[in-house]
Amino acid sequence: MRELPPAARVYLPVVVLSSCGALVTAPYDGVPWVTAALLASLYLAGELAGAPLPPVLFAAAMLLPPGAAALVAVPGALGAPVRGEPRGVRRVWHAAQLSLAAYAAARARGLLDGGPPDRLPGLLLPAAGAALVFWLVSAALTGGVLIAAEGVPAVPAWRDALLGSLAPHLTYALVGLLAAVLWQGPFGSLAAVLALLPTHIARWVAGQAQRERATHQATVRALVQAVEIKDRYTRGHSERVGRASALIAREIGLPAERVEALRLAGILHDIGKIGVPTRVLRKDGPLTPEERRIIELHPGYGHDIVRGIEFLDDARSAILHHHERMDGSGYPHGLAGDAIPSSARVVAVADAFDAMTSARTYQPAREVGEALGELRRCSGRHFDPEMVEALVRIVDRDGWNPALTTDEPEPFAAPGPVGVTRVAGRVVAPRRHARGHGGADRETGRRGGKGRRA
Repeated sequence: MRELPPAARVYLPVVVLSSCGALVTAPYDGVPWVTAALLASLYLAGELAGAPLPPVLFAAAMLLPPGAAALVAVPGALGAPVRGEPRGVRRVWHAAQLSLAAYAAARARGLLDGGPPDRLPGLLLPAAGAALVFWLVSAALTGGVLIAAEGVPAVPAWRDALLGSLAPHLTYALVGLLAAVLWQGPFGSLAAVLALLPTHIARWVAGQAQRERATHQATVRALVQAVEIKDRYTRGHSERVGRASALIAREIGLPAERVEALRLAGILHDIGKIGVPTRVLRKDGPLTPEERRIIELHPGYGHDIVRGIEFLDDARSAILHHHERMDGSGYPHGLAGDAIPSSARVVAVADAFDAMTSARTYQPAREVGEALGELRRCSGRHFDPEMVEALVRIVDRDGWNPALTTDEPEPFAAPGPVGVTRVAGRVVAPRRHARGHGGADRETGRRGGKGRRA
């Protein structure tokens, strides 16, 4: 707890104590403990399998008294895997949040009681009330912890907590209502479990996809960090080139999968510098012809490095050809015009733009308008005119913010059972320009709006 902000050290104990108070003071007379134990086991099993079953908590709110409904959430929340530190505090917070939401939902259902939970449509009003209360309580607690522990402004914190969980919340509430009705029906708990099975499978598939995306991101981070060890400038530059490449791709109407491929290509376009001697990358003086030949090998090195990484297949051609020029004077293959892959033409413009607008040890950053003017001057000879004009439209319409958008620490508010918590309003500090990384990026006498590498 000591590493948490002071506001969080107050907020979290208040929520936990409130949850404990609800559990201690709730009446437990007439609780169907077998049903409560089965529901708690189902929720725990889903959490341990990495595919939580949020409808179980709604079913508990419909089938059980408030105290028992709150207890159903506790074992699963405490046993759920968490990311980030402090893990114990996060688990306790998650359990308190869910138990309070389940308790409040069950209370709302009791106040709007429509009769036995296997009777429709009389059950619809209490079910709607329970779902509404669960959503509001869970989102309010999530927004509160983002404000206290993460420093997110109040309006975006609660707005995103509410809006981000609304759609999944409604879906899970309907499935939970179906499970509750079946549970009390003639087919019993087995039918309810079968009704929950599709939700479990869908959550498991979504979890697998999320883990795959996380693996991809970790791979990209590792590659960028590897080249950053040799060239401290590369990380900030690569991230901005990836961002600009994605913006250009979206502007010219490419589909979402191509936009993502170009974002990755922009981030990794200089990965081949791993194979370039550090003395060349960091050299302060002009490059000799031999050193220039060495550094011009980096696109081929990069192409070879990502070969065999399946999710980077679409980025390989851009990595290999991003230094080609429309007039055929580029490298490594001297391609010209439409023979240059369109992805490489996108990255070339993004790369040149960031190289010109970034401060380096040997030259100050150019103004954005000046950089765009230089791109236009070289349009048709060095750069694809379509890509240049797309970037100009983007900057004229939206401006250009060179601040980095790096991976951030895991938000304290773990994703809840009814939707993904999104942190809005986060302000990322602008990058501080790396110093002392040498002159391997400086121009070598060629005009063209950028240095001889980027």
